[in-house]
Amino acid sequence: MLKSFTDIFKVPELRKRVVFTLLIIVAYRIGATVPIPGINSEAVKSLFAAHGNGLLGFLDMFSGGALNRMSVFSMGIMPYINASIIMSLMQGASLVPYLDRLAKEGEHGRKRLTQITRCGTLILGTMQSFGLTIAITRMPTPSGMAIVVDPSWSWISLTVATLVTGTVLIMWLGEQVTERGIGNGISLIIFAGIVERLPHAVLSITKLVQMEELSILFALSLVTIVVAVLILVVWIETAQRRIPIHYAKKMVGRKMYGGQTSFLPIKVDQSGVIAVIFSMSILSVPLIIAQFSPEWTIWDFPIAKKISELFNSGSIIYGAVYAFLVIFFCYFYNSISFNPKDLAENMKKSGGFVPGIRPGDPTATYIQKVLERVTLGGALFVACIAVLPDYLRHAMSAPFFFGGTSLLIVVGVSLDTIGQIESHLIMRHYEGFMKEGRIKGRWFNVK
Repeated sequence: MLKSFTDIFKVPELRKRVVFTLLIIVAYRIGATVPIPGINSEAVKSLFAAHGNGLLGFLDMFSGGALNRMSVFSMGIMPYINASIIMSLMQGASLVPYLDRLAKEGEHGRKRLTQITRCGTLILGTMQSFGLTIAITRMPTPSGMAIVVDPSWSWISLTVATLVTGTVLIMWLGEQVTERGIGNGISLIIFAGIVERLPHAVLSITKLVQMEELSILFALSLVTIVVAVLILVVWIETAQRRIPIHYAKKMVGRKMYGGQTSFLPIKVDQSGVIAVIFSMSILSVPLIIAQFSPEWTIWDFPIAKKISELFNSGSIIYGAVYAFLVIFFCYFYNSISFNPKDLAENMKKSGGFVPGIRPGDPTATYIQKVLERVTLGGALFVACIAVLPDYLRHAMSAPFFFGGTSLLIVVGVSLDTIGQIESHLIMRHYEGFMKEGRIKGRWFNVK
């Protein structure tokens, strides 16, 4: 592992990409500390001290800690994620035929879809920035202090423009990492914001143990649970169902081609962290309305209060809706990213077949059945990992934020980035981070 890490800096192109990615992340972290003018920082701290483990904590996680500082990056990358969700839903449901045509036009269509997503990000960012700005001018704090010193319309206009500019800048930084760096830029930005909280969590639990407010046995049991869940997440994220494919022999001129055996890998968790991010984005909409409009009532019925009670993190309704959305988006992502019919047709043209299954439609039906079964197992696991830690945190009163959402994002992004680095190393005849082997017909990965 250490040798593979040092090999990264022996490849000039890979070294350049890694350094560029690190510089972009540093620039993002610096921007997350620049506050918006006219904000009372003490009032913001008191607000997050009282409500930091709920919706505000989730939004702060995606902003990389920028929201609890009310910095220029307070909106984070959520407008871009929401715009991507809307685009994916419209493409998957075939609501806009123009988008379907663009998706089939190759590189030109992909660039056009990216431009449309950017425009959607700008529109959503403006709307959400205005809503956040108005909300913080009216939101009460436990300390009684106002968050905004002078909530004039000139300040509101300047703040909205600043927040939108911050969102567009984060989107641009993420795209630069994807194009010129290593890994997925947007995912790495979210990853950096989550990992930034880890040292504080370790220090807080260490101080509680030293002050004897937390027993050593409880702290060790908590660490054991975290490590066990982490190992389980890595195992599921790397698990695959491999369908064997044989290629018939054929004579071309005087040479014999074909006759090889390969595998069609189907990941257990095909969607990765996308299903979790999409689910939380949708689930956060009613919570945002309730959080930022606590006095909202209809015919004297406290709508905001009821939403806060029903969708409180750790409640049964919150967990059920969250799990349902995760399972739905796991299947939805697979339906738009994996087409068994096209795959079976391509296999038939190249002379490939699944043993015991006729080529063509029977093969497509077989792959679809395998995909549905594998997706069910992966979706149930992701739903459990996303929901259960919230209940454990409430039951055990964990002194730091331990959520399945952040864990899945960290593991998924880490594995994806390591996979890309490994591809660069292997392509240049260096040893990767993982070696693949086979013992008694079972495939495994050896670190």
